[in-house]
Amino acid sequence: MAATLSIVGVGPGDPELITLRAARVIGSAPVVAYFCRENHPSQARTIAQAHIGPNAREMRLVYPFTTEISVNDPAYHQNMSAFYDQSADRLAEVLATGSDVTLLCEGDPFLYGSAMYVFDRLRARCNTQVVPGIMAMNGCWSQALAPMTHGDDVLCVLPATLPQAELANWLERADAAVIMKIGRNMPHVRQAVAQSGRLEDAVYVERGTQGGQVITPLAECNGKAPYFSLVLLPGRKRVR
Repeated sequence: MAATLSIVGVGPGDPELITLRAARVIGSAPVVAYFCRENHPSQARTIAQAHIGPNAREMRLVYPFTTEISVNDPAYHQNMSAFYDQSADRLAEVLATGSDVTLLCEGDPFLYGSAMYVFDRLRARCNTQVVPGIMAMNGCWSQALAPMTHGDDVLCVLPATLPQAELANWLERADAAVIMKIGRNMPHVRQAVAQSGRLEDAVYVERGTQGGQVITPLAECNGKAPYFSLVLLPGRKRVR
């Protein structure tokens, strides 16, 4: 295909943290696509709204579900795989007409981004470019004023969906860590951090760089957390 699929990271939430390149690519896009929930606005589109051209065609790629089915249920992967197949086919149809498409993604597309699954399906079928974005984690640690790594510190990025014992094991081994995908996993995340002996150092950040931002010690948190939240465990324990 002569047309190009541009997968664009729009950053962690603050519209001012969109890169100049991302703004340029979005502004010139004839078609802008984004993932979203049924009857909900797209977070990526909300971030990029000021840069979408007035004549751009928009494509909503609506998830069949989000947290309604556990990732451990075989139906989750079966249905999500079918959804990404359909999304890739929809984008390919537009690209086949010769029209470029820009696919928006929160944070950086290649860090737990849904756009990766479309990229995997289309990279051999069309011209593709990826515009990196500021990640949620560095947006959050900047807001929390939490220096994370120093010297030979090892940074570990962990999904909160890991079993508690496995999560605690990783936390014991890493110098610095970021735990993502908190949401309903908050209770066992807090327990895993406590099990690793690092509860007093852990910082909880909710909606980092966005409106309604919350930054607080994890030790003071209980219950559930929203999707846009993470936990920071700074390193920097050695001589500096």
